[in-house]
Amino acid sequence: MTHLLRQGPHEDPPTADASHHHVHEHDGHEHGEGWLRHTLSDLLGGHSHDAADQIDDALEADARGRRALWVSLAALAVTAVVQGAVVAISGSVALLGDALHNLGDALTAVPLLVAFTLALRAPTDRYTYGYGRAEDLAGIFVVAMIAVSSAVAGFEAVRRLLHPQTVTHVYAVAAAALVGFVGNELVARYRIRVGRQIGSAALVADGLHARTDGFTSLAVLLGAAGVAAGWHWADPVVGLFITIAILAVLRSAVRQVGARLMDAVDPFLVTAARTSISDIDEVLGGAPLRLRWIGHTLHAEADITVPADLSLGQAHDVMHHAEAHLLHDLPRLTSATVHASPAGAH
Repeated sequence: MTHLLRQGPHEDPPTADASHHHVHEHDGHEHGEGWLRHTLSDLLGGHSHDAADQIDDALEADARGRRALWVSLAALAVTAVVQGAVVAISGSVALLGDALHNLGDALTAVPLLVAFTLALRAPTDRYTYGYGRAEDLAGIFVVAMIAVSSAVAGFEAVRRLLHPQTVTHVYAVAAAALVGFVGNELVARYRIRVGRQIGSAALVADGLHARTDGFTSLAVLLGAAGVAAGWHWADPVVGLFITIAILAVLRSAVRQVGARLMDAVDPFLVTAARTSISDIDEVLGGAPLRLRWIGHTLHAEADITVPADLSLGQAHDVMHHAEAHLLHDLPRLTSATVHASPAGAH
């Protein structure tokens, strides 16, 4: 499936020389070919091109994200089944809660899979930027699930503290809890690593969610050790401490997803983008440059100033160079819109 990088809506204020106002989308072909056709198209409202390298990168990111979700879903489902079998023979309420947490964590992959699939759809007249934002909305669901996990863990800890319960097959419970902890931590590391590599805040948040369930499994393990030593209060007390740890993870997830929804970007990327454009000889300066994430793809809008004596064709080439520099230098950038004004224009 091929995605075209499309020009977004741009409104220019009236100027004395409107022919110097230009909004342009980059592609991967040689801009010297068909110069007259490009120029006429520019005068009539701009044109769009393919960006094969960026499209390939975006599709690969989608594929890696979906692969990470499927693998982690399968791993956590197996973990939950193993723990459920031990629950059946031990009667451990703590382990039952942990198994349910792991099952719930596995199921959080479903909305993210839907979001990654939606991101493959081409933009429409209603969703002109495409469907990538569905991934960020799925991140809200993941944050909500972390909050629910912390609430359930805290409730279970208090309940077990007030109403102690006898647990049999303690060593089997401890082994199942260890399986849960290791499985969740491996899934968490995998999701977080892939999420950071492809720029998906939602996938990173889902990895943090898996880590919270790993903490819950650790609580069950430590509680089982305490029960084996005759400390029946150990299980719920450790559960309370783990609840506090989950709240810390929740804070981190909220910051990740909230920043993405507010269009926050790493300032280093903005600096890199400005440096990339300033390397072009004909660029005399730049107005504020804007970057935003839509899902796990980055989009840029840049305003540059060029010499007033440049012809329309020469200005056209400068903008091509600026776009090419941005797309080459910024990882996961899939579209760049450049607007140029002649020096001295107001």
